[in-house]
Amino acid sequence: MKKLFLLSFVTLSLFLLQCKTSTEKKTDYPGRDQAEERVLQTSFVKEIDGRTTQLYRLENSNGMVVRLTNIGASLVQVIVPDKNGEYEDVALGYPDVDAYLVNSMHNGCIVGRFGNRIAKGQFMLNGKKYQLFINNGENSLHGGLVGFDLKYWDGEEIENGIRFSYTSPDMEEGYPGELFSQVTYTLNDENEIRIDYLAETKDSTFLNLTNHTYWNLNGEANGEILEHEMMVNAEFITPVDESLIPTGELMNVEGTPFDFREFHSVGERINDENEQIIFGGGYDHNFVLAMEDRDELNLAAILYSPKSGVEMTISTSEPGIQIYTGNFMNGSITGKNGQVYDYRHAIALETQHFPDSPNQENFPSTLLIPGDQYKSVTVYKFGIKE
Repeated sequence: MKKLFLLSFVTLSLFLLQCKTSTEKKTDYPGRDQAEERVLQTSFVKEIDGRTTQLYRLENSNGMVVRLTNIGASLVQVIVPDKNGEYEDVALGYPDVDAYLVNSMHNGCIVGRFGNRIAKGQFMLNGKKYQLFINNGENSLHGGLVGFDLKYWDGEEIENGIRFSYTSPDMEEGYPGELFSQVTYTLNDENEIRIDYLAETKDSTFLNLTNHTYWNLNGEANGEILEHEMMVNAEFITPVDESLIPTGELMNVEGTPFDFREFHSVGERINDENEQIIFGGGYDHNFVLAMEDRDELNLAAILYSPKSGVEMTISTSEPGIQIYTGNFMNGSITGKNGQVYDYRHAIALETQHFPDSPNQENFPSTLLIPGDQYKSVTVYKFGIKE
């Protein structure tokens, strides 16, 4: 018993040490004990092939806290203040690193090499046909069987942030070219989480990285997100067929359930008798963002919870955003602190290039060639709307 107690004490001490970042000292705030307890009861320290996973922690002067882990360079927690002065964890996540190693929901992670779907898992490049792993019906989704979401990313603490890096070998999951990827998360005192993406390849390849966090602004697993209000800066979507592969056309959202140019509740039209809604089982579609300048950050979407008062504004350099309303969530996944993630208990807002772009000549290109750099930025800004 004495040895067991000593081992537990050492493990906890190691955990607390590895949760520290280069940010300033902790700020006291209401709910801190509860928030810390969620993490201290779990294990994010694990040796994998000689490398140790950690739970990294960022905090700003307002008491906002972000936690991340090496597997999938994943967001684990995003704790923000609500209109009542309480602090809510608004990002879905898992209780330990083992769950991230199987991450069937792609929860909180970086997905790649190619976020979203590629038709039949095939594309042509430089006159050669490539076959990817099929993991979504007859298509490839989010990089295949063992995509970037399940990989160990090296983590480096930087000022106000964490920088993750991963090198994907040539032909991993069927994608050509050795690829170096770097994803940097930073948190500032404006309550903004900024994600900077950078990648380089040794041979021509296709690349479409995104973060796949599920959000519930009432607090993770705190009921459905159907009463959340949303605005999306998009006049068009890329309509899909029954297998959710884009047809190659653009569909104007006017007069459809996809018109979020002004605020509507997520659930207001989610069950409409609309072909696209039926295909997706709700919203599972790429919105074509109205971009004023492709070299700058543009407004993508705003999500707001009338219950908590929390508002999240997303800005990005990407041309699209995939909106997925948890249509396949079924209560089979248990998250942090034992919460069950049930049907439409969260929404994913994935800034991206368009699905199946390697097979769609009219879509913005996702081709990366040697000597060029892939760069992308997305910012999530949190506030309180009275």
